[in-house]
Amino acid sequence: MSARIAAGAAGLLLLCLTGCSGASMNNPTGPTSGTRPPFTSMTPSASAPSGTPTTVPDARWDALVADLGRRGVTATPTLVSAEAMTWPNGALGCPAPGASYTQALVDGMRVVVTAGGKTYDYRFGTSDTPLPCENGRPAARP
Repeated sequence: MSARIAAGAAGLLLLCLTGCSGASMNNPTGPTSGTRPPFTSMTPSASAPSGTPTTVPDARWDALVADLGRRGVTATPTLVSAEAMTWPNGALGCPAPGASYTQALVDGMRVVVTAGGKTYDYRFGTSDTPLPCENGRPAARP
């Protein structure tokens, strides 16, 4: 009788071990080799999402004009567009290479102006501090 019990226990143990052979401790659902693409880092890129047209609050307009002045722009800026935006992260659609940003939705706006024959793209998050953006990257500070 003990030989039967030993054989049954060995069979049960073999069944348990075979049933779990495809899984590992780190991935209990089984092997993933070849079944999922490799991890790809999503590098933030310039975004030009379309927002809702809006007006520019005086404090933001004044901050934008002051920034243009620091850049040596003496011409009076003309508003091209102003859009209320919800940015996907703290980069405000204008990421700096290698920088880290808050990964949360950020309400703000995008304001595009012309002055002296040149177009300027400004981004605002939750504050009245403008982020000048050139070619999808933050513009150099004057």
